[in-house]
Amino acid sequence: MNLLESAELRAKLAHRIRVIVRHLDPFRKVHAFSTQTSQDSIGRIYAINLDRKPERWKFVRRELGRFRSKENQPLTAITRRFSAIDARYLPESPRTDLLIPTFTLAEQLAIHPDPLLVIDDNARERTISMTKPEVAIALSHIKVWKLIARGDAEFVMVLEDDVMMRPGFTRRLNKEWPALQAEKAELVYLSFRDVSGVASNHRKSVHRQERPGLWEASAYVLSRGAARKLLGALPANGPIDLWMNFQFEKLRTFTTSIQLIEQRLAEPSTNSYSILPILSQVGSVTREKVPVVKDRRMPGPVLAIGAEGSGLTALAVALSTLGYCVASDLAVLPEKELADLRAGKRGTSFDAFVNVGSVDEALIARVMKSKSALLIITDGRDTPLAIPDHRILHMPSEIADKWDHLSKFLKIDYPSHPYPSDLDLGQRFSVQAPATSADYPHVDLKRDRSPWIMAPGRLQDGLVLGSTPSSRVEQVSWHRGDELAEHLWFKRQDTFPSNLAIFHPLNVSSGGAVNLTLRSEKSLVRDFTSGAIAAREPFLYGSFGASLRPARGSGIVTGLFLHRNGPRQEIDIEFLGKDTTKMLVNVFYNPGAEGTKLEHGYRGTPTEISLGFDAAEEFHHYEIEWRPEVIRWKVDGTVVYQRNLWNPTPIPNRPLEFNINIWASRSVEFAGRLDVEALPRTSSLNEIAIRD
Repeated sequence: MNLLESAELRAKLAHRIRVIVRHLDPFRKVHAFSTQTSQDSIGRIYAINLDRKPERWKFVRRELGRFRSKENQPLTAITRRFSAIDARYLPESPRTDLLIPTFTLAEQLAIHPDPLLVIDDNARERTISMTKPEVAIALSHIKVWKLIARGDAEFVMVLEDDVMMRPGFTRRLNKEWPALQAEKAELVYLSFRDVSGVASNHRKSVHRQERPGLWEASAYVLSRGAARKLLGALPANGPIDLWMNFQFEKLRTFTTSIQLIEQRLAEPSTNSYSILPILSQVGSVTREKVPVVKDRRMPGPVLAIGAEGSGLTALAVALSTLGYCVASDLAVLPEKELADLRAGKRGTSFDAFVNVGSVDEALIARVMKSKSALLIITDGRDTPLAIPDHRILHMPSEIADKWDHLSKFLKIDYPSHPYPSDLDLGQRFSVQAPATSADYPHVDLKRDRSPWIMAPGRLQDGLVLGSTPSSRVEQVSWHRGDELAEHLWFKRQDTFPSNLAIFHPLNVSSGGAVNLTLRSEKSLVRDFTSGAIAAREPFLYGSFGASLRPARGSGIVTGLFLHRNGPRQEIDIEFLGKDTTKMLVNVFYNPGAEGTKLEHGYRGTPTEISLGFDAAEEFHHYEIEWRPEVIRWKVDGTVVYQRNLWNPTPIPNRPLEFNINIWASRSVEFAGRLDVEALPRTSSLNEIAIRD
């Protein structure tokens, strides 16, 4: 894990100082390394480096070139680049004799104890699937171990390609290597973080590690015999740095007195960690890190044309994940947008136009007069105009690695998320006037900033498309007095960082109405418990409603919403107990294929609607009607608010999970301070209806 990514400001400043002062270190000859075959020296260095990250390999060579072996040869003389396994090209499952791509929460807690969690049956049964980057990293280390096991060097240093030597690296290793030899060390961590909870942070000498508790596998020394022992213990399970902890009983494992090598902040990890969302769900994470989109101007504007079925919709989604504001799959553009584009004005609402009928040869000729404009063609047609090669990309559907072509064309890093596989939507037609809704007073609250939230004033009503037909077939329903069918609904037993409570099934009661209760009740991870239910199957579009009476009380939130992660998309109805005469509606939108983790923003695009009555007094029917072209929010069958495409976001377009819950917000600004003395509080349901 690149633990520096979440470091506090003080740690980041200290890191940057070390980056600078390391060059001032006068000691450069490291006696632990030898260019001659030796039984007591490190005779080989393997640097694990992705083929698509040549700049990292150059840095590693420069870094190692600063130091010399005891024969006064640069360490680059014994360094070999290992071509890392790329997560992009992994098969669905690794060989089971090498790696089992799952681990348990109990194994995580055995390495990294958490005062809020215990190793119990639930932790032992909670299976976590590794991400593809974690699998690729593990397989890369295992392959390096094979090279060490059959090599002629008695000791080998293994490096990942995002590291640097800390100031004092030479002096400290020269002092401690003889002690490690005397101790017959087989595995030595040079980059590590001790999370066992028992170790001192100020050791004066090397330390024997006999129990689990070390993170990082970015820099370590491994003996040839130890490599054979690790290979004999395969298959590994879980992230490789976690699994290595469970091999300490088989190996004489040591750490240097302090960390001698560290990961560089300038090289953020492209890994995604499978454990982080699980820790949020079980309540270990109590502070929500707010992701912020980095403002960067992408090259463009980008025009993309091609025949239907040539991957245009997938290209539009791909460009969106890169930070473009994309108008796609439209028969015509809004008149003002088209006029601004024809006039060559900068600052149009969109900076990419994919499969738009208005983009004809005349418009292409006009837009391409700008030296920054780019053209992408997804079928075999000829280039329509005399355009320089560096400003046009031919990307037919048969190209296997589309990210490779697109990222080189745009001169950006190869993305870490999968290329989309969306089927082409075709060109959709707009209508002249938006559908009307009842005149309920509403106020737009503070919104996130991202490429997928239209700036105020750009498109007043968004892009208004013709409606899709709906059969209104009821798929799932529940009525007062019925039991919640277990094959359709489940009672949640998890939480999220901004929730002061953890959901527990005992807080969901039925017999008449379904009651969801928030209580003052301590658990290991929270001081409160509450109730939540969710549909077992996700849905793609439909009508989602409930006859609901929300709880009144400061700090309390009652929610009826659709949600997913990877990419995060959400459509909300929320009642803040501090003022139940209002209803909060919200949309979160992030683009991408399944597994894309952009997760930008934490406020979404909230709007507060005045209901004209107190929702906590009696039951009313609240409904989210979610279609490909529009979202409508209804109260007792009346549309009280609606959003069209790009008003101000695209419409969520991935399967979402339907939830109803009550929870206590950590944000006093959002929901008010929780009145503990007023608990318990209950939100009640009389009916749930989900229609196709």
